[in-house]
Amino acid sequence: MIFMSKTIKLKLRKTFFLKPTAPFSFDKTIHKPDHFTSGDNIWQPGIRWQTWRWRGVPLGLKIENSGSVNKPLVKIGIYTSPNLFLNSQEFKNRFFNDLIGEVSYFYNFNLDLKEFYRLFGKDRKLGPVIKRMRGMRPGQPSSLYEYLIVGIVLQNASVRRSINMFRTLLENFGTQVKFGRKELWCFWPPGGLKNVSELKLRKLKLGYRAKSIKKIDDYFGKKLINEFELREQPCETQRRELLALYGVGPATVWYILFDVFHRWDVFDHISPWEQKIYSKLWFGKETTNPVSVDKLLRFINKYGKYKHLAVHYFWEDLWWQHKEQQIDWLRKEIRA
Repeated sequence: MIFMSKTIKLKLRKTFFLKPTAPFSFDKTIHKPDHFTSGDNIWQPGIRWQTWRWRGVPLGLKIENSGSVNKPLVKIGIYTSPNLFLNSQEFKNRFFNDLIGEVSYFYNFNLDLKEFYRLFGKDRKLGPVIKRMRGMRPGQPSSLYEYLIVGIVLQNASVRRSINMFRTLLENFGTQVKFGRKELWCFWPPGGLKNVSELKLRKLKLGYRAKSIKKIDDYFGKKLINEFELREQPCETQRRELLALYGVGPATVWYILFDVFHRWDVFDHISPWEQKIYSKLWFGKETTNPVSVDKLLRFINKYGKYKHLAVHYFWEDLWWQHKEQQIDWLRKEIRA
């Protein structure tokens, strides 16, 4: 049973223009074809509509490309409830400025790619990828709490089932908003499942994930972890804190260190599914007979402090190629 909340109509309240470091590929940064459709965003070339919960407030963002790869300029329109209470002009400015800082952080608008390109622009394997993906950088909109929930939903499930589970969560506990003629779902806040029992989550066909989601929500709802403080900690401290969370394993931590904490050098886990894809991608091996994980790790280690960034380039290049012209062997693996 889905609880349908009233759709909140948002109005444009503030517009910012940001200048990311050059080169900057808007679409290849803002849109990742390998990310499953979740109901909280819509993308078309040059524009992304994205919901964002900031300081407990559901918002809508319209992110637009207003520049070029060599002269980047990004326009961001922020939509809020018309009756959003902002105590003072100073509070209002801080609210919006801090939000824009978060958007810049998660989409890595200020990442300097020059050294990465200088070191590996002529690499036999990575060089052609860099040329095709020039200006692309890691980018995703999820806070640590949201990323953990998504990570739990992805555990041991097909892409289709993960999509269904996540949409069910959004439609039951999220907030539906309308802005820019788009209707999208916004994530609930940390602790938003306080009055939701594990049994109810299980009835939504989440299986064993219900317990993990409930415990993560309780932990964040009680403010037992501070994402902003954790960003400033050493990598091993971040890893230790994440592994202490219920239901969070090395694979999820590996992704979080990269996507949330921007650790470009951390790459020490390869799932069986990724093993097959990397074997085909880097060594031309059939997915039915992949090379060993040790061999794959040795291959990527040559990219040193940028090894996970290098993997990201290989991975996203493959998915963009698949988006533009379907790759049969990858299609089969996606459906497997």
